[in-house]
Order: sequence, then C-alpha cells, then structure tokens
Amino acid sequence: MTPPIIKRYLIAFEKYKWIGLASFGLVVVGSTVVAMQPEPPTNYIASGALTYGGPPVSFSTTGTQIQQQGKELNEEVLLSNQIIATVAQKVNIKPKQLGTNIVLSLPKKNPRTGELETSIFELKYVDSDPKRAIEVLAELMQSMIKLSGDINTGRLQAIIQKINDRLPQAKRELQVAEKKLEQYDRIERTAILAAENGSLLSAITASQNLQRQMQLTISGVDGQVRSLQNKLGLTVGQAYVSSALSADPIIGNLRAQIYQSEAQMAVLKKDLRPGHPTMIQLQRQKQASEELLRQRAAEVLGGDGAAAPLQGSVAGIRTQSSLDPARQQLANQMVSLQTQKETLQQQLVQEIQQEARLRQEYSLIPNKQLERSRLEQEVGLKKAIYDQMQVKLTDARTAEAETTSSLSVARRPTAAVDIKPPKSVPITLAVGGFLGAIIGGGVIFLLGSLEGTFKTREDIRESLKQREVALLGELPLMPVDDLPPEAVPAILSGDSPYLEFYEKFRSNLRRIGGKNLKVVLITSTGSLEGKTASAYNLGIASARAGKRTLIIETDLRSPSRCTSLNVIPDPEATIEPLRYYANLSECIRLVPDVENLYILPSPGPVRQSAAILESSEMRRLMEDVRERFDLVILDTSPLSISNDPLLIQPYSDGIVLVARPHYTQENMLGEAIDQLVEAELGLLGAIINGADIIVSVPEQFAEAPTFISEVNESEGVSATANKN
Repeated sequence: MTPPIIKRYLIAFEKYKWIGLASFGLVVVGSTVVAMQPEPPTNYIASGALTYGGPPVSFSTTGTQIQQQGKELNEEVLLSNQIIATVAQKVNIKPKQLGTNIVLSLPKKNPRTGELETSIFELKYVDSDPKRAIEVLAELMQSMIKLSGDINTGRLQAIIQKINDRLPQAKRELQVAEKKLEQYDRIERTAILAAENGSLLSAITASQNLQRQMQLTISGVDGQVRSLQNKLGLTVGQAYVSSALSADPIIGNLRAQIYQSEAQMAVLKKDLRPGHPTMIQLQRQKQASEELLRQRAAEVLGGDGAAAPLQGSVAGIRTQSSLDPARQQLANQMVSLQTQKETLQQQLVQEIQQEARLRQEYSLIPNKQLERSRLEQEVGLKKAIYDQMQVKLTDARTAEAETTSSLSVARRPTAAVDIKPPKSVPITLAVGGFLGAIIGGGVIFLLGSLEGTFKTREDIRESLKQREVALLGELPLMPVDDLPPEAVPAILSGDSPYLEFYEKFRSNLRRIGGKNLKVVLITSTGSLEGKTASAYNLGIASARAGKRTLIIETDLRSPSRCTSLNVIPDPEATIEPLRYYANLSECIRLVPDVENLYILPSPGPVRQSAAILESSEMRRLMEDVRERFDLVILDTSPLSISNDPLLIQPYSDGIVLVARPHYTQENMLGEAIDQLVEAELGLLGAIINGADIIVSVPEQFAEAPTFISEVNESEGVSATANKN
C-alpha cells in the first residue's frame, strides 16, 4: 500500500510539476553559469598572530582583574565597524573590502574547565598585492592592541570614578551611624552599665529588704497602738484631742470656774429660786465660761476640727479634757506611735514605687542592649564598607601604572600565495543538478502543503480521530462518463458494486444513532464535497433494506437534482414555496426505480430561504414525515455558504458531515466539528466521500470505469459527481 506522504507528493507533482521543473531549470542554469566563469586572479594571504599578555610586574589586585577581563575579547569587539573603518582609512582601501577579506580565529576554550586551551589569535587577510596585505594586517593588529589597552584603561577609570562617587556617601553614612551610637550611649549607657555590673539588681534587692523591714516595723507599731487603745478606751484621734485639751492651763481654769459656778448654784438652789438675781448671775457666769471653753478648745485643736474630731457640747469638751497626767502620757505615746506608723506607710509606698521603677528599667535592659548592639554593628558595617572602598581606591590608583593592553604581537605578518584547486565543470554541473532536483521537489511539496486541503483519505481519517469524531464510512467515486453534466451519480441498480459501501454507511449510522434515529441531516463544510450524492445513495441503501425512506432537499439556494432519480420537479414550486410545502401529497414524489424511496424536491433557488425553513409549514411538514417514514434524510446547503443547516437542525436527530480529499479545507472541517460539538447539536459522525478505493466490478459493469484516481479528481474529471 502506498504511504500517504507519497500519495500527497504525487498529487502535488501532477498539479505543480511545471513549477518544479522551472525551479530545477533555474538552478541548473545558475550552476552552468558558475561552471563557465573564468579562473579568478592569484591572491595572497597575509597571516599573523596575537597573544594574551600583561605587565611584567603587578602589585594591585584591580590591575590583575582588569588584565584578566581583557582576555575575554570576542570577534564582534576586535572586528567592530570602528576598527575596520579606522584601518581602512589608514591603508586607503574600502571598509567593505577589508571586512570581507579578513579572517579572525579566536582561542578555543576547554568545554569542561572553561579555560583557554591556547592564547593565540590567528589573523589572515586576503589581497591581490602581498605588500598591501602585510601592511593592512600589521595595521589591524596594532589597532586591536590599542583597542585592548583602551578597554582596560576605560574599565579602570570607570572603577575609580564609581568609588569616588560613592565614597562621600559612605563617609556620611558612617558619621550618621557613629552619631546615633553616641547619642544612645549618652542617654542609655548608664542604665546598661548598671545592669551589667549588678548595681541595678542590687538596688532592687535592697529595696525589697527595706520594704520587708518597714512592714515589720509597721506591724510592731500597729500592735502598740492597739494595746494603748484598749487601755485608754480611746481611738488615736480621741486620744490626741483629750491629750491636747487636758494639757492646756486655760481650759483647766475655765473648767474650774464652771465647777465653781455649778457648786454655788447647787448650794443656793435650795434657798433661792431660779429667777433670783444671784442664780441668774451664776447661770450667766457658767454660760460665759462654757462659751470660752468651747472657743479655747477650738483654738487648741486648730484646723476647724479637721485634724481631730471635737465633740460640740461643753460636756463633751469637759470629758475629753479630763485626762490625768498618767493617762495623758499614754495618749501622747499612742499619738506618737500613730504618726510613726503613717510615716512608715508613706515611706513603704514610695519604696514600692521605687522598686517598680527599677524593675521596669531592668526589664528594658535587654532591648536597650540589643538596640546598642544593632547600632554598634551598623557602625562596624559602615566602617568596614568605608575602609574597603578606601583600600579599593588605593589599589585602583596603584593599578593605573600597571594597566596596559591585554594583547601583544605573537607573530608578525607574512604573505603567502593562496593556492586554489582548479574548478571542475562536471562536478559543478552535477552539484547544480542535484540541488535543482531537491529545490524543485521541495517547491512542489511546499505548494501542495500550502493549499490547506486534505490530500488523502488517511489525512481526513487522522483528523477525525484526533477530534474523537466517529467515521461512519468511506465511499468510493462512481463512474460519471454516461451522466449529464448536472446529474448526481445514483445507485439505481440493485446489483451495483457500490451499493455495499452505502449499506455499510447506513448500518453504522443506525448502530451509532440507535432505534430512535429517524431524521438525519447531511451537510458539508464546502461545495463539491459530495453531500447530495451521499444523501441520495444513503436513501437508496435504506430503501433497499426495506425501510420507508424520504429524501428532503432543504438546500433552497440551489436547484433540485431529483432528475438524477428520474423524478421531475414541480416547475411552479419556486413561485409559492410555502404553499408547495403545505400540500404534502403533491410535494413528495415516489422514486420510480427504487421501491420504498420518496423524495421531496427543492423548490430552489428561492429568496429568503431562512424564512421558509423557520416557517410553520416546514414545522408541520417535518412533524408529518417523522410519523409516516422510517428514515428521513435532510440534504442541506454547505455550512460555509449559509446557516440554513443550523436552522433545520432542530427537526433532525443527528448530523452527518461529508468530507472529500482535495476539496475539504482542514481548518474549515476542524471549525465545523468544534462548533457542532460545543453547541451540542448532535454530531453523529462523518463520512469520507471520493476515497481512492478499488471496487471489484462484475462483468455486466466491466465497460464502465471502476476507479477514478485522485489525480483525475483534482483535474475536474469527477467534479460533477459530487456537486451540491
């Protein structure tokens, strides 16, 4: 079996053979012209060599690095347009001629180690004058040496300039970092040192010990106060008031006067009535003494009674001021102890606050230490950078005296005759013929590939397989020699050898579509792909299988092909197509030569085919034929011409795509399949029409041609057999 690529090439060769022969002829003519050219004049090759070198003594690291970088020159740098133009101007030749005739061989690197295997640059220059060749090459070598030195010097100057530009900023950053550290030490260094030498922790411990001692002292004083309170029966405030009042002599005199007045009144009360002048006089003296007593008590205590509570009645004052010296001493002692207790409590509160402050300060010490370490590290980093820049600047300035060219002359230019073997005319012509055959064949294959159509059935089969579309059948071409130009080849004879291919197509369609498949829509992506012939012959195969079959031509943009089935279309159907479809008994015709086969011819071509396909008459027609027939085949227009197949699709149970080698476009078939699958329009599969299949023809069909090659198809021999 012939491989598909050979088939495609043979088809393209048959179509584009003259273009391929023309390409072959042009190449052969070109090789002939080259073979007949006279021998060129004698040329001379000037050869020289450069090598990597360096200064005899190197003291700086920067100079050594620059010299090492200078050993990475490439051909683009050494043979730049500037070098070529400069040398060409000095030797008075054209830059283009110089650039064309110069050859530079760079040192090779070891692929494993990356190091240079040799340090030699080989240079060659071809010229018809040996002296000029040597002169040009010598000047070129000197220009390369100077270029290397300029590159090294430029690199060193760039380094110095960058360091000088960056050095002031590095110095400012160092000064800022040092100032931050100094300010931080001025504020926080004392606390950090106190924490580091243990004095802060000792202060916290001392404060805790002092607090415990104060608490013990307060407890002892509090016990003494409670003991004195129990003995005197007075509170601290009452003891203070009683002690102060009892110690005042004026209050004692006033108390004595009050007692004296009360004593006289008690004596005279038996003899004198209360209204007696003497009794009144004594009563007034007593009241005056009591008032003076009250005022003096307030003066003695002071603060309007805020410091110690004072009973407002005279009896209370007299009671509070009646302490004897012993009880007065105890009261004074209790007041003194209370004062000592309050003083200790206040000192304890202050000491607790002091401890809390010390603890807070101690808890912040780690953060302060970290912050100082950060500032100290920042100063060290800035200083290290600044010192490195100073060292690098000093090293770079030292390298100014060491930086030279990385190239030196290894071998001075010498000239030699360029000996070339004589040209062989037969070999040149043979090579030209071989190249011409390859180019001509490639042109033919390229033109065939650019057509964008499937060349063989294998190509279509592979495309369907990639898109997971079922292949329902491969249908061969049928002879069309005895048919009219507009006729469709139909298998009207039951003994035709082509009937078995359509029967296989029908059975595959029934197997995939199932028992509920009654209406099948057949379409294609373009014209002349054989959808009408496939629809007619599928209907014939179905009718031969005993199925009541109807073919409906829904391609309203083209005339009917029903004459191929010996059916005469209605000439008035084009005038009123809706009325034509409304009368089912008149529009459906029986195919005379095939039992169980009916056809509804197209009234086309008509205007507004979309409106007819979407009309209520068409809907009622499809509902009626679905009930009356076992299989209904819808022959529609190509998808690339109109959307009529998509308008009639809702009435169908599935879609079958027709593809044909040399006619079906690859991209159009892929787009059609993707559109039908994504929209879920019920794509059942595809068939390959016009496949190059050899058909065994019985004797009664021996006179008719049995196979039409794809080459003849491409020339249009069987084009009318697959018209839509």
